[in-house]
Amino acid sequence: MASNPPHPAPKNRVDAVVIGRNEGVRLQACIASLQPQVGRVIYVDSGSTDGSADMARGMGAQVVALDMAQPFTAARARNAGLALVTAPFVQFVDGDCTVQPAWVQTALDFADAHPAAAVICGRRRERHPNASIYNALCDAEWDTPIGQTRACGGDALMRVADLRSVGGYTPYLIAGEEPELCLRLARTGVQIWRIDAEMTLHDAAITRIDQWWQRSRRAGHAYAEGAALHGRGPERHWVTQTRRALIWGAGVPLAALILSALHPAGLAVLLAWPLQILRLTPRIGLAPAFFSVLGKLPEAQGAIGFYTQRLRRKQTGLIEYK
Repeated sequence: MASNPPHPAPKNRVDAVVIGRNEGVRLQACIASLQPQVGRVIYVDSGSTDGSADMARGMGAQVVALDMAQPFTAARARNAGLALVTAPFVQFVDGDCTVQPAWVQTALDFADAHPAAAVICGRRRERHPNASIYNALCDAEWDTPIGQTRACGGDALMRVADLRSVGGYTPYLIAGEEPELCLRLARTGVQIWRIDAEMTLHDAAITRIDQWWQRSRRAGHAYAEGAALHGRGPERHWVTQTRRALIWGAGVPLAALILSALHPAGLAVLLAWPLQILRLTPRIGLAPAFFSVLGKLPEAQGAIGFYTQRLRRKQTGLIEYK
């Protein structure tokens, strides 16, 4: 009886799509980490001015210059790379990440053993988690539970046929495009997994509170837009996160403002914030609890910004949410 032929080498089975802008040496390290593991590296450049595109081309990557006449989104960049993929699997990576040497083979082995797995991700870690409290918060954020899950992040191995069957990423989403994609994939009956394996090292490089604030504001925008797209579905996609942002980040200060106009004691409403920090601290720690509560302010700002944009879009007939 003939033995089963071996699986094709990973290089014949996986193309990589890297997206970035002005990543410099971080992009160089990213491409170098991928080249021993995949057949092709496709780099989608979003208007870099530091020579990133030429450097990537010099390293042998196929370079796509994203049309910057249109508003940038990471989703649009990933779709541009996906259009050139010819392998059955694609490894998406952000240009500020390096891929662990055994990751692609480990993910392929899991995919072979789990035919229903359309998306496979592993442990993303911060390269410098001790450089700032914000980097440490990111590192903790990446540490999601092992097993079948609802969503992945920007780094993941995906089956190209499944990805294309749902039309790829939703191009106009400015954030939260991966969970939204995973939701649509799961509705087709395939699975999203996080496995117990080291995947990538990420360099958030967040050292200032204004950087963290902007990141949190984008998260709030993503929550609200995701809820607008899919919140009425059975998954209740990001409805809870949007509600929390609006209650804690907008409702509490607004209530304090209104009640304090009637009586100074109305400012006591603001005590809800430290009380919430005390409630969360035993479960997640003091610093994460503090920034979780504080983060509701920029998240609410992002959500309100989305609803303002949504109203304008509806008025002009650009995008309708169901």
